[in-house]
Amino acid sequence: MSRVSLIDTSSSSGERQALLNEIHGAFGATPNMFKAVANSTAALKSMWGSFGALGGGVISPKLGEQIAVAVADRNACEYCLAAHTALGRKAGASADEMSAAQAGNSTDPKTAAALRFALQVVESRGQIADADVQAVRAAGFSDEEIVEILAHVALNLFTNYVNVAFAVPVDFPGVKLRKAA
Repeated sequence: MSRVSLIDTSSSSGERQALLNEIHGAFGATPNMFKAVANSTAALKSMWGSFGALGGGVISPKLGEQIAVAVADRNACEYCLAAHTALGRKAGASADEMSAAQAGNSTDPKTAAALRFALQVVESRGQIADADVQAVRAAGFSDEEIVEILAHVALNLFTNYVNVAFAVPVDFPGVKLRKAA
């Protein structure tokens, strides 16, 4: 049971309803996470806008989803792990690639470097070293891509915290966490 109300599109109005309708159109349904965040129109606008902005960035959707499952597993967020595993598959990742990413791994050296960097940011709460940035740059990422990797981490921390703190019911096919909370 969610610790906050799950807002129904039909019982909302104005900008909140317009955002929920847009989200529904993108997914074919309104995921529970967005219904929880819709308690605050400002938070919903921020979250949805961030997804849209990063979806149009230079990081591929596949890599964005791989980062999301790695971060979700580190934060023991079952909701985001389930959602982003499904979205990663839609973005072209194999089941094995998503499982490896969940553990922070990839057979692709460049993806592996991005995942290591993302998880270092999470684990150190942003207190990374020069060497951490140099390692991801040496793997072939530009500064633009490095900043976007960090932006993906930040967005996923937001969504992880929403789902864990508010006990949002998972409405995607479940995926088992590798790491205990």
